[in-house]
Amino acid sequence: MKPRLLFATGNAGKLRELRMLVGDAVEVVSLKDLPPVPEPVEDGDTFESNAVKKAREYSLATGLPALADDSGLCVDALGGRPGVLSARYAPGDDRARYEKLLTELAGVPEQKRTASFRCALALVVGSGEPRVEVGRCEGLILHAPKGTHGFGYDPVFQVAGEGGRAMAELTPEEKSRVSHRAKAFQLMRPYLLAL
Repeated sequence: MKPRLLFATGNAGKLRELRMLVGDAVEVVSLKDLPPVPEPVEDGDTFESNAVKKAREYSLATGLPALADDSGLCVDALGGRPGVLSARYAPGDDRARYEKLLTELAGVPEQKRTASFRCALALVVGSGEPRVEVGRCEGLILHAPKGTHGFGYDPVFQVAGEGGRAMAELTPEEKSRVSHRAKAFQLMRPYLLAL
């Protein structure tokens, strides 16, 4: 019988990516596959602390090993903002958030628009110590959105080493090769396969 792992997400894209990574070695279930459990409050000041809190609370609530992520965009010229507040940086939708970001960066020259997407993945089994891995994707914040793929800040994030393209211009296959989440998944893979 293969081990079961709860991936604490409702995001179908993230779930599909993890299932591809571990193949048939682990049965990956999502929150939608289980009876409802209380959602942890993401009140940490780092991606790592939020991911650990979610993984720990979901593992204890379900009795399953739990993997959780917290991710966001860190812009150097803004002192790391939006950071852990990426999903709540402005009221409204993704467009409202990246438009606020572009407004704050108005007048900042390209060489000072460096940024990184960061993803912290935490694996917790019951009350055991968490395993945390962090993936990063480096780039620049564009002056205007480009592309139609992805979500969040993808249209305004130019990926380093990808020919000046925005994350939203990459195919899903290309994104799964260079994204912060893909890099964190690859670092976590040996621990997931050892469950």
